[in-house]
Formats: sequence, structure tokens, C-alpha cells
Amino acid sequence: MKRSFFYLFGFLLFFMISTVAQSQISAPGSDGSDVTSYPTFPETDSIFIFCVNSDIDEIGRLRMTTNLTGTKTFLWEKYNSITAGFEFYFSESTDADNSEISGLADGGYRITVTQGGNSVVSRAWVFNNWTEVGTVSIPDTSSNCISFKMYGEFTTAELKYYDLSDNTELLVYKDVKVQWKDGDDIVSATLNATIYDPPTKDTEYTLRVYDKFDCDGTRTGTYNSIVTKAIFTVDFGEQDPTELEAPLTVEFRNESENGTSGSYEWFLFRDLDEIKRESEGSTVPIDSIMIIGYDDNAIYTYENVGVYDVKLVSKHISELHTCVDTVYIDDYIVIDSSYIKAPNVFTPNGDGVNDEFVVKFFSMQSVQISLFNRWGKRIHYYESENVRGFEGTWEETVWDGKLMGGRYASPGVYYYNIVGEGRDGTRRRAHGFFHLFREKD
Repeated sequence: MKRSFFYLFGFLLFFMISTVAQSQISAPGSDGSDVTSYPTFPETDSIFIFCVNSDIDEIGRLRMTTNLTGTKTFLWEKYNSITAGFEFYFSESTDADNSEISGLADGGYRITVTQGGNSVVSRAWVFNNWTEVGTVSIPDTSSNCISFKMYGEFTTAELKYYDLSDNTELLVYKDVKVQWKDGDDIVSATLNATIYDPPTKDTEYTLRVYDKFDCDGTRTGTYNSIVTKAIFTVDFGEQDPTELEAPLTVEFRNESENGTSGSYEWFLFRDLDEIKRESEGSTVPIDSIMIIGYDDNAIYTYENVGVYDVKLVSKHISELHTCVDTVYIDDYIVIDSSYIKAPNVFTPNGDGVNDEFVVKFFSMQSVQISLFNRWGKRIHYYESENVRGFEGTWEETVWDGKLMGGRYASPGVYYYNIVGEGRDGTRRRAHGFFHLFREKD
């Protein structure tokens, strides 16, 4: 009690003397600062934080600057928690307006500047603040198809200071927090974290432990992926996806992530309208699957019009788990109803334009085409039992304008009659007339 009284009396005496001068204590290069919260000591002192890499690094630094002129004595002292008092650390006399000490260990420091009858006293606490992240673990045994776990350990410096009145031990509040990061993205703020929706590739996660002074430590661990994501694209060849014709050959390209080769399943479903018709009034389940394929990629030819759905199942097979993901086609494959269209002008004059009588077929299975002159005589006949589009045009040359014997037909009006069966099972007919012109422009 007596020691505290004399200490307080000395402090008040120094305070009254120091009013004749101004001084400032600072910490060049510090990473953060705070102030003391002494329970009984009537003043507050600055706390300066230096971020270091380990508990053996000592880079603390203090500088005292004063406006006292002339030769001055700078007396530095360090607080000793055992004796509960300040003890000599360093002293110098100089005409300079500042004095600096560096390479400081943790602790409280007092500086007294004396010049003639004037004295100035300042204090500050210095801490070399470190955080060490120990083991980071992302064990395979904690992984499943839905989630995986990450574990971490760390130790961090305790920043101890003391009440200068009664030597009570105090701690600087650091507000220590953690982050698990995937690159720049924060995925969790929990030390032992569970991550849902795992990535489909092996991924490095970094555990960062930091405090309010932004002093931190990091360590990285690797998640070995066991999940897959089903992805596929559809190639209709040269056909316009908005005007698909049967027969239609479709290439399904598997672009799944982290799937096991040879374990894919393709489900090609029947025409949806057909399934609906069969389901009406039925008391038993209707088989909606047309075919199941097991190749990594799939190619299939749709022979009939309809609306079709497609599903891909991707699997990743590991030692402990088989993880599965499923994806359906974005839009149904819609193969339109059968259709026939013939031109109304035909100019077989050798100019390279409209030199052939071309009929457009859409989703037709078979056609029979008869061409007649104006007296009703059939001059040409065309037949096909397996109509298919040509280079995405869905068109076929029916007549080149020549009659039997190789001579060209005369200009004039001709008639066509087309019958056929569509790939939707519908009987289709088309008839009309067209003009044959011979002259060149």
C-alpha cells in the first residue's frame, strides 16, 4: 500500500512538472493499437501491436519525441511484474528531439525526458503478437456424397499487461476469429467446419486465424473429391433445333465432372404424348423408358415425331462411397409433325438457279410423287421409302426437267400430286401446279 502511495505521488509530481513541455510516444511500424483498461490506476496508456511470425520474434519499437530544446536525457525503463516496478533499460543524452528503442520484447516501457528543470514522462505497452496454425485435417473418412468435415488447431500469443497500482494481471482483448477459405471465398467461420455441396474436383482450403489487429496465421489442407456433377450437351448436327425432323440423329455429349468412366447411365424416354395417352384410365404404371444406354457418350436416331425427354446419371465410385448425380435435358427434344412443300416455279435453264424441282419433306417416312402435264399425262415419277434430310435442308431433288429420252420438257404449267406417310403415322397428301420457264435472264 505504501509503495502504491509513493508511486502515485511521484506520478502526480511528474505530471505537474511536465505541463511546461509536450511529448509524444509512438511506435513506428506497428500493426495496430489499443489502450489499457486498468482497474485501479487512474491513467490509460497506449498499447502497440506488432504482428510477428513466431513466439521468438521481437520487433517491438518505441520512439519518444519532445519539444524540449538543448541537451536532454532520455531514460527508458521496463516494467518488471515480479517487483511491480520499472527498472532501467536504456539511457542517452542528446540534442536530438527524439529517442528510439527497438527489438523490444513484450512489456511496459516508461520514458522520462529531462532537460534542466523540466521533465516529461510517458508510458506504453509493446506486444509481439503471433498466431500459429497447427494441424489442418480434411480426412477422407469424414467425406460423404453430401458433405465433408475440416478440422484445425491453433495457438496464439497472450498479450499480458499489469495494473500499475496493484500489479493485477490483465489481457489485451484480441477478438480471435477463424476463416476457412477457398481461394478468396470464405466458406466457413467455424474452426471445425462441415462443408455441404462438395466440389467435384480436389480443392485446397486454407484455414486463417486472425484477430482485430489483423495479425494472422494460415495453413492449407486438401479435400479429395468423391462427388460428381452430371452435365451433358446435345448436338442435332445440321438441323435447326427449333425445326427438328425425323429421322433425327442426336449426339449426347457427356461433360460430367468427376464421373467414373463406364458407370454412366442414359435414359431416353418415349414420346410424352404417347405416355399420356397410355396412362389415361390405366390402373398400372406405364413404362416411360424407351432405351437405357451405358456408354460414356450416346448417339441415338429418333425415327418418329414426338416430344422426348432425356436423363443422364453420373456416378463417382470410390473406396467408401458411390456418389450419384442426375440431370435432365434443358428442353424437350421436339420433333415436329410431318410436312410436304413443293415449289410453284421451276426454271431448268442451266443458270444455276432453281434448275431442279425440289420438294421439301418434314418428318416423312415415305413419299410417292407424280408430275403431270396440262393434258393429265404423267411425265415423271419419284418414290422414296426412307426420306431423310440432306445437309440439314430437308429437301430432295425430284425432277431435273428432262423427259424420257433426255429431251427437256416444254415451258408451261405442270401439276404435281404427292402422297406419303409421315413419321407420326399420318397419311400426308399435297397437290398443286407449278410453272416451268426455260428462258434465261
